[in-house]
Order: sequence, then C-alpha cells, then structure tokens
Amino acid sequence: MSETDPGFIAAVEEARQGFAEGGVPIGACLVSKDGKIIGRGHNMRVQKGSATLHAEISALENSGRLPASAYAGATMYTSLSPCDMCTGSCILYKVARVVIGENKTFVGGEDYLKQRGIEVVVLENEECKELMRKFIEEKPHVW
Repeated sequence: MSETDPGFIAAVEEARQGFAEGGVPIGACLVSKDGKIIGRGHNMRVQKGSATLHAEISALENSGRLPASAYAGATMYTSLSPCDMCTGSCILYKVARVVIGENKTFVGGEDYLKQRGIEVVVLENEECKELMRKFIEEKPHVW
C-alpha cells in the first residue's frame, strides 16, 4: 500500500474537494478486493449540516446498495484515521484493510480495527497533514 495507489489518490482528491467546499478536508475511497473503486466521498458535515456524513460513510453511501460480498475483503483508503463510527462501518462491511493518510491530527479506532483482524496501514502523508493543519488553523470552531 502506497501513496500512488489509485484508491489513496482518490481519497486525497476527495479531501481537497472537501477543503475547497469549506468543509472538513477528509476524503475516503473504497476499493474492492479485485482493485476496482466502488465508492468515494468526502466529509460533508459542514456542507450538508450532517452529524454523520463523514468521508468513509460518504464513500460507502456513494458505492450504492451492493451485495455484502462486494464489500468483503475491500480496502478503505482514508486521509485521516477513522473515528469510532467509521471504524465500526469498516468492521460491519467486512473491509479487510484500512489505509490511512495520517494519524497525527487525530487517532481513531486503529487498535480496534487491528483487534478485529483488519490490516491497518498508516502512510504519514504530508499533504493530508497539511490539509488538516490549514483547516484547523482557518476554522478551529468547526474542528
């Protein structure tokens, strides 16, 4: 897993889009076990006034209603460590791997994912860190 994976590139593109829209710059992309992007999205809490539309949830929502087998063994790429809700969604949908852009700004349920047998990869991506730093600096009241 690397920063050049199409799923990670898509997650970062989504994070950039969220930032450009004035929202929280977190993006995610769900890639099937055979390497196809099946859903991508970004945090829409600000844009839609939603309490639950985090990036990972947005990616799942944008994948449409698929059979459970479509999610099993998939990889969730996310620009920031997933919160408890998003961690739970990865477990519920039997995602096999979560690739995280950065976890210095926030550390979510990484240990729980590992306890549940899900591979966790942290890339420490500088662009992901910088997007979050700028967002928190510009909009601390939202963060």
